Amino acid sequence: MYKLILPLVLIGLLESCAFDKQFLNPYKLTTEDSYSDYIKEIGDSITMTFNSEQTPVLKNSEGQNAALSYSIENITFKSQSENNLNAWLMTPKENYNGITIYFLHGNSGHMVYMFPLMTPFVNAGYQVFAIDYSGFGFSDGEAMRKNVLVDGNSGLDYLLSREDIKHDKLIIYGQSLGGHLACVVASENEDKIDGLVVEGAFSSHKDISSDIVPILARIFVREMYSAKKAIQKYKKPLLVIHSTEDTRVKYKHGKRIFNKANEPKTFLTIDQKHIRGPLFYPQEIVSEMKKLLAD
Repeated sequence: MYKLILPLVLIGLLESCAFDKQFLNPYKLTTEDSYSDYIKEIGDSITMTFNSEQTPVLKNSEGQNAALSYSIENITFKSQSENNLNAWLMTPKENYNGITIYFLHGNSGHMVYMFPLMTPFVNAGYQVFAIDYSGFGFSDGEAMRKNVLVDGNSGLDYLLSREDIKHDKLIIYGQSLGGHLACVVASENEDKIDGLVVEGAFSSHKDISSDIVPILARIFVREMYSAKKAIQKYKKPLLVIHSTEDTRVKYKHGKRIFNKANEPKTFLTIDQKHIRGPLFYPQEIVSEMKKLLAD
């Protein structure tokens, strides 16, 4: 029986690596979809739908336009992956602090799912630019690890190419898979950014896979790019955030990235589930980001 099971496990592992299903769980969006959530700052529930141009439309519980303190610009741009990617630019209407966050989300869902994780920063005065990788949300193409890296770099290039998007400082903020990606994008574009924040990030594809299949993952998982290697090249301010209660990406991954990183660096330990920092610790994270850019 053992001789039969082992080849099947190997085949399954190799197939998941080949098609990136082990690391990516994209959800597609259509203009027929709608999402509802309670927004604390306005004390009401809002429903998000999409018009024919895929622009989000937000209504309150009475069916009127939601009175939000920020605007959302819906954007489509072409990645170097040759896929058309969907992006949002969320801009405060009054209290913009001159700092833009380039937000890279995790391996599951799409930007709508991440909407509650981005709004605390916009409410605090930050402008937030976020993308959906190839195969996620309204973005074209196939969800593949190589596309994720290309898309991450292309999103930064697009943001910086827009002369109408003014900012004094630029931070990359990545969560989970996006945190792993952010380390690589930041190391490759250090001269273009002012700081890096990674939350709930895994240290490498082999490391996160070996938490499930210890020996086989080390042998068969292809390491296309690695946060713990990339972070050693990055020398600008870094903030690592990780929860001790994170069961999806264990706390040790955040510590591993932090220990490999250069100064200046700060580690913020939180609790709660995976990548819930902006929901439960918005003030603490904003405070640390201010310190990050103080110099």
